[in-house]
Amino acid sequence: MTSVFGTVSGRVRGRAEDRGVVAVLGIPYAEPPFGADRFRAPRPRRGWEGIRDCVEYGPISPQSAELPGAPSWVPGDEDILSLNVWTTRDHAAGGGPSPVLVWIHGGAYTFGSSAQPDFEGTALARAGLVVVTLNYRLGFEGFGHIPPGADGVCPPNRGLLDQVAALEWVRDNIASFGGDPGNVTVAGQSAGATSVACLMTMDRARGLFRRAIAHSAVGPVFAPALAEHLTQRIAAEARVPAAHAGLAAVPPRALVQASDAVVEGYRQDPHSGRISWDPVIFGPVADGHVLRGDPLDLIGAGGAQDIGLLVCHTTQEYRLMDAVGSCAEVTTEEELVRFAKDFGLPDSLAAGYRRLAPEATVRDVHLALYGDLSFGEYSNRLAAAHARSGGRTFLSRFARQRGGSGPRVYAWHCADVPFAFGNLAEESVQFLIGGTQTPADHRLSERMVAAWAGFAATGDPGWGPLGGAPHEAIRIWGEAGPAAGPDFWQDGDALRALWSAFAYRPGHP
Repeated sequence: MTSVFGTVSGRVRGRAEDRGVVAVLGIPYAEPPFGADRFRAPRPRRGWEGIRDCVEYGPISPQSAELPGAPSWVPGDEDILSLNVWTTRDHAAGGGPSPVLVWIHGGAYTFGSSAQPDFEGTALARAGLVVVTLNYRLGFEGFGHIPPGADGVCPPNRGLLDQVAALEWVRDNIASFGGDPGNVTVAGQSAGATSVACLMTMDRARGLFRRAIAHSAVGPVFAPALAEHLTQRIAAEARVPAAHAGLAAVPPRALVQASDAVVEGYRQDPHSGRISWDPVIFGPVADGHVLRGDPLDLIGAGGAQDIGLLVCHTTQEYRLMDAVGSCAEVTTEEELVRFAKDFGLPDSLAAGYRRLAPEATVRDVHLALYGDLSFGEYSNRLAAAHARSGGRTFLSRFARQRGGSGPRVYAWHCADVPFAFGNLAEESVQFLIGGTQTPADHRLSERMVAAWAGFAATGDPGWGPLGGAPHEAIRIWGEAGPAAGPDFWQDGDALRALWSAFAYRPGHP
């Protein structure tokens, strides 16, 4: 099988075929967003002569994170807007176009890349998809809110605009790889899932995909006032004016360092309110133009009813943040009360969680509340809003956990991703999924891969949509086993009822 493919910018050569799959890595889809293009909307990639070797992942967006098995950012790397394609012999042989899955990675809009081993696309390609993963601008480069000035306007939500540019590349080029540009599903997890929800409502993304998969969507998006406040804090840390000229004069590495310093400042200041608990200082901004509002509201108003939606969340999301030390510890009733007050949570919530799991500690209740506030409840409301607006919507929950005499494995944030990609053997994911897998784990992964492939191909993941037969409405991923901790989602209806008095609003200072 040839590994040379044509694109509108020029020919590319991928890796040698492996198990029937060719990976074409690091294909540039836009010009490097630095120099005169820094903080600007992405520009289409200029063409090249000859055949470009695309056998390694492209450089990643500026960040300070170092993730297991993934490359780190190297200061000076600028060609960061690239994507990767996995295709099989059957896809590329012209036997009919195949459905396309485009993956957007998470990472709090601040870290991560398409080169993380859990996102390797071979298993999904073997399941019948042409798989695309992509890099986009992160941190201040992608989501810092820059006030317009005399020297021009830097659009907000540049990271989202990068994602749109990648989807436009898919529209214009994926047929050469055996993919169907008319049957594209965009998928993501965490920040990537909320990016997907934003794309569902953006005019610039209209018509670029027909289905969406959102695992552990996090919300809500930022109000402009919060984004502007954070820009001022970062600019002050970098000792420059909070305007385009001043910020553009700061090297990317120094801007990453200034952002990290602001995060640490919030972490050390318990009086800074909700942002002190687990500081996330970048995200999509409801600016009224690129993004008209929070996707939960826009989808509920029918803004994406023509797009099929598959939603998933894990049942113990915030256990991961606790394990890696990114969130403040809560072990006393006084701390739990302060947490609830900072986030405006109803007084009845904590008491309701205790009724559902009487054995839970204060720490258990806090982690469950925080995980559901950030991911579980927002994801469920996203699914419900889409279904109510007339959209075809599927909901699932990842509940696999392991207790007993071995290491505890929670159904925590990110644990579902290696299962859905079929990458359980990757060394870098062993912490997430608990090391050695059982035959039941491999069967679970096979079912989740098949669900994604089926949904991307036909819109049917293998169970009924919301609004159909009650017993088919929600798919639970995970087989029964010794519990690793209290699982409040054992009674999902009761848990959701506890949140009925809470309203999501765009983030504010």
